[in-house]
Order: sequence, then C-alpha cells, then structure tokens
Amino acid sequence: MRVCVVGSGGREHALAVVLGRTAEVVVTPGNPGIPGSVSTPPEEIDADLFVIGPEQPLVDGLADRLRERGALVYGPGADGAQLEGSKAWMKQILVEAGVATAAHGSFSEVEPALAFLDTMHDLFVVKTDGLAAGKGVVVTELRAEAEDAVRSYLSGEAFGDAGRTLVIEEGLTGPELSVFAICDGTRAVPMSPATDFKRVADGDLGPNTGGMGAYSPVDIATPAIVDQLMADAVEPTLAALTKRGIDYRGTLYAGLMFTPSGPKMLEYNVRFGDPETQVVLPRLESDLAALLADAAAGSLGPGPTFSTDATTTVVCASENYPKSPRTGDVIEGIDAARALDGVDVFCAGVGAGPSGELITAGGRVLNVVGRGPNLAEARRRAYAGVAEISWSGMHYRTDIALEASQRSG
Repeated sequence: MRVCVVGSGGREHALAVVLGRTAEVVVTPGNPGIPGSVSTPPEEIDADLFVIGPEQPLVDGLADRLRERGALVYGPGADGAQLEGSKAWMKQILVEAGVATAAHGSFSEVEPALAFLDTMHDLFVVKTDGLAAGKGVVVTELRAEAEDAVRSYLSGEAFGDAGRTLVIEEGLTGPELSVFAICDGTRAVPMSPATDFKRVADGDLGPNTGGMGAYSPVDIATPAIVDQLMADAVEPTLAALTKRGIDYRGTLYAGLMFTPSGPKMLEYNVRFGDPETQVVLPRLESDLAALLADAAAGSLGPGPTFSTDATTTVVCASENYPKSPRTGDVIEGIDAARALDGVDVFCAGVGAGPSGELITAGGRVLNVVGRGPNLAEARRRAYAGVAEISWSGMHYRTDIALEASQRSG
C-alpha cells in the first residue's frame, strides 16, 4: 500500500513512521527532517490512501477534492470539519447530541459578549470561533483580561477574521484527557488516551500554545471510562452528524475535562492531535495503514491494540514562542538523542540551512519522545534525549508528565 501523508509537522512525522511499518509512505510537503518528503501537491500524487494531518486543509475541503477524483481519504470533508473550523457550530452539535459541555454563548458584537461575561464566575474562557493554531483561547480569573480578549478578538486585531465571532464559556476545572476516535461514517473505535500540556511554562503558566508535551497512557482513563466517553459523547456526536447528512470518516479528537460534576467536552478537533499523536501512535501494535484505510472505506473492523509501554514527548521550542518565534538557528544533537535507548525525535518546525544542516523554521521545532516500561522511565528517557539537543534560545517545559509519573510510581 502507498500512503500519502499531508502535512509538515511532528504529527505528520509520527504518522509517517508508524504507517511506514507496513506501507510505503510519501509526505507532502513535509520538512527536511522527515524522510520521504516531497513538494508535490497532494492532488498530483498517486497513492492508495491519503491521510490528512492538519486542520486547515480539511476545513478548506481537501478531502472532498481528493474524493471527487476517486481517492481513498482518511479525513472528514469540509462539512464535518466545521467541528473544528467553527467552535460555535461545534457547540450546536454538542447540544443537539446531548453531550455534556460548559455553559456557553457565541457572539459577534462586543456589548452582548461583555454582558454575558457578567453571568460568569471565578474563571473566564474566551475562544476564537475560527482556527487560530491552538492559540485562540484565553483562560483567566481576571474579568479585565477576559474583556480585553473580547475586544481584541472581535475587532480582528488578535486573529483577524477567525476571531470576529467568539465563544465565551464557563471555566471548568479538573484533569484533562484527549481521546482520538477513528470513525468510518457510522462506527467509531477509540485509540489509547493521552494528556497534553498547553501552557508554555512549567506549572501551567504563561500563554496557551499548540502543545508543549504529552504522555500516554493516562492512569485516570480506565477502559471503562473510555467506553463511557465513547457511549456518552463520541457516538452521539457521530449520530448527530449523520442526521445532518455528514458522512464523517476521519479522527474525532475529543478533548474532555473530568470536572467535579462529571466529564464535560471542551472541544472536538477533526484530526489527530499534536503533540498527542507523537505519544499515542508509537504504542500502537495494530497495522495503522490498514486501520485508517478501513475507516476511509467505511468498513472499520475491531479496535486497535496498544503496547503496555508508556511514552512521553517534550516539545523543544524556539526563542520567543508562542508570540514571535525566532527562526534560522542551527539545530545540534538530533542524532545523539536518537542513539539513546528508547528515544526518538520527530521534526516539526524544521528547515534546511545553506549547507543542508537542519535549522529552526517554526515555533515548536522538535518532539523528543521517550518510551519505557512505565511513565517514570519514559519521562526520564525523553528528558535525556532533550539534554542532547541544543540551539540558541531553545526552551521547553521541565514538568511534562511529572505528576502522573509520581502517581504511577
């Protein structure tokens, strides 16, 4: 089987590596750190299966265009991709499906939005309606900060048209969980859960990012809890989409929070998460290419199986990420990190220098993954790998999976 992976980040690198266990893989556009990368547009590539990584091409209808020419595609059409393309629309689907979520309202004018803030207490959450690369969320206890977010979003100052409609939610508290569900239009099967870390600094401080690290498996996500989440959230959502005539074939990435009153849906994404993919897929024992091809064809079989090993990924980021990351710095130590037992490195914001050396070309540059028999060892190996890597201004969190590894011994 020949598989074309669409995308250029660490998620696509992980997809390519795991798909490559059983298939020939080409990645477009990829990056200089991902073997098999080509500049050929996906519409011009001959492949048995297309796997679309990022959200933007899905929202833009790439899956529809590929299917129109008869291709087998893993990824929803533009209709289903609205789940991520519009948070307000996603909330409508959650309400229709009866899925528990935060109290919320959507707004395109300042005064009604500020009035809705008056009904909130303790914790305010303000989100862009459209895509903002994981950064269009403000979570704050300060009313003034929430009000500033409302004004800057709706004016277009912060995120352009993506923020001219926004969603305000009640703030929820509790541990978070990410569950990827593989969907074939009518059925869904879960992947092993993961937990990610959105804030840029240790202790969950600083601005939100696209994700600074993740780990899998998650001790609080027992098989019984995952089954309940599938029954109470994912399956009703898939049914609500079907009722609207949407044939959803791709990943439903459910981001949930275990609140004191029970699990509540924070958001859906319409693709594999980044960096969660980098810890979930390496643990997969099933044939990923066959699994995604079956889903794309509308004929899912049994659910996937996973190793009992644990994985942790630490994101190494450029100076000034997430605000204005510096690029062009030479990256050292990738090979040394990969030479360590149980360590791999996936390339994300990576480019090529004048002599072919790898340089920083984005905010989140590398995903250093440690794998071991337990979470503590996986975490130790990940940070041992990070210690081998350097460039000017590199930064990363030092507390990824720390509490969970302490709980698990």
